[in-house]
Amino acid sequence: MIAPPGWASGGSGLKPGIDFSSGSALTVAFEDPVRPDAVRALLPTIGHPQAKVQAVGDRSVLIRTRVLEEASGNILSERQRIEDALSEQIGPIDASGVDTVSPIIAQETVRNTFLALLVASVFILAYIWYAFRRVPRAYRYGVAAVVTLLHDTVIVLGVFSILGRFLGMEVNSMFIVGILTVAGYSVNDTIVVFDRIRENSIRVPDRRLEDTVNLSIIESVGRSVNTSFTTLLVLLAMLLIGGESIRELLLVVAMGVVVGTYSSIFIAAQFLATA
Repeated sequence: MIAPPGWASGGSGLKPGIDFSSGSALTVAFEDPVRPDAVRALLPTIGHPQAKVQAVGDRSVLIRTRVLEEASGNILSERQRIEDALSEQIGPIDASGVDTVSPIIAQETVRNTFLALLVASVFILAYIWYAFRRVPRAYRYGVAAVVTLLHDTVIVLGVFSILGRFLGMEVNSMFIVGILTVAGYSVNDTIVVFDRIRENSIRVPDRRLEDTVNLSIIESVGRSVNTSFTTLLVLLAMLLIGGESIRELLLVVAMGVVVGTYSSIFIAAQFLATA
């Protein structure tokens, strides 16, 4: 499977990590402080001109490059050659580790990501359609929830596309976990508003749908905003004290909380009233 154009590395779209683009990520910790520029200048001389170097603290660097070849016969592995060169020309190495994703696995990851979102959307549509079956034209609630979900996902993807363009932030498997979490949170916030619309519709069936939607938003907006605000406070605290490994996940969920609160009121409810 070929990834969408926006996923192409170096373009103006999302910047894929090795989970999606294949390659090796070599983490090297030195005994003394190291300058990433020195490592960046060394790698082209040992056959890795395309490698990208990112500082991880004062003494560690993360090197992303093509899939590193293993040792064959008397020939050293590419990882060993890189570490030897770094040790000789940069400084003594304290520890190192490598993660490698083959092109086949990367393609499977991309395919499974879109498949998971598609399956989630179908089940959300079916569940909400069934849950609101007592309301006239119940399918509209399911369609509105899926439209809102797509809106939230596109907004988060757009923000990360900008972050990748200007800050070099990559998307990886944690990003996908975050997107699926956003999907769940978005639907949950949307159902809060929809449930109040259903209650008011059953209570006063002769009232215009537009008036019912307006009244329901007024009655539920306080709960939605307060719940999202407290959730956002926890996420921001985790961003400040959490590690690098969950940064993308927390950023995605934090964006999803903000966008999901907005969309449940201004997208889902309005779509329902006009559909």
